[in-house]
Amino acid sequence: MAKDAARVARIVNETVAEGRNFLDLSNCKLTTFPVALFKVMRDVLPNIQIISLENNELKFISSDFMTNFNQLRELNLAGNFLKQLPDEVKVLKHLTSINLARNKFSVFPHQLTALTTLETINLEANEITEIPVESLASLPFLKSLNMKSNPLRSETQITQQTALPFELLTADE
Repeated sequence: MAKDAARVARIVNETVAEGRNFLDLSNCKLTTFPVALFKVMRDVLPNIQIISLENNELKFISSDFMTNFNQLRELNLAGNFLKQLPDEVKVLKHLTSINLARNKFSVFPHQLTALTTLETINLEANEITEIPVESLASLPFLKSLNMKSNPLRSETQITQQTALPFELLTADE
């Protein structure tokens, strides 16, 4: 545990010292995003555009996380235990890519349909049965929606054959 905390501290300190626009805390065994990091990173928060929290043990993402990192363009939360997103994800007005693969979503995170800048959504290997195709079709920049390895209902599978303004991946190829 102390080794993991030291690793997180080192990564955050390097991010701040070098003024990086990305933060990679993948594989750090985080169960939550440490609130103390917001203070440590206060000088670089507005510059952070890419965050990866892949392969941790996160069960939720706080609303504070979303509001503090509101300049994000890419967010990778793959390989956690997330079941939902906070409503505050809607403040991510610059987000173009979100990776929520290998989590515990049973319902499509409806908040994503409000993010008009999204180009890529990855929800592979969750427990989602329905896709809000009509809402997603109205996202002007959406290019790809990965829903592979989800227990999609058969009517959703049929929908993929209709003309969509984005690529819908549902079958494991």
